Amino acid sequence: MAENSNVQRNLALQRQWYGEPLGDRVRRLVVAFRISQAQLAEVLGISAPMLSQVMSGRRAKIGNPSVLARLVMLERKVLIPGVAAGDEDAIKQALEDVRQSRPSVGRDNLPVVGSANGEEAAWPVLREVAKPGELAAAASLLEGRYPALAQLLRRAANGDLD
Repeated sequence: MAENSNVQRNLALQRQWYGEPLGDRVRRLVVAFRISQAQLAEVLGISAPMLSQVMSGRRAKIGNPSVLARLVMLERKVLIPGVAAGDEDAIKQALEDVRQSRPSVGRDNLPVVGSANGEEAAWPVLREVAKPGELAAAASLLEGRYPALAQLLRRAANGDLD
């Protein structure tokens, strides 16, 4: 019973610190890059057991800021047209770029996913792969199940840069 209580507390902390449980973010990356959790752990520079503990909520946070920075880098690389299209070479290159990265992170330069700046960084990439009308149409299709993503697509389509 105490373990379940700790897991729930840790997942609540992850929502507060990272915007959502880390397990959700990691699962999206595993699917997008077509890799195992162990392979993702290696790319991020974290042990597979540690990644598993963070994903399940047995641990609340990623203690190493460089690992978190690599996670955010991978989330952004999902938007690269070749990666988004599932191109094997583009996926391998994106993974290798992140694996080889040595991010210098601090309180002032760690990117935050979900912030306005994060959204604004995605808009040019979205506009590069689709016309405004296509982005708006995609937003309409996604609205019911993924309202936050639909809003991002609409904002990209409308050019809401302020």
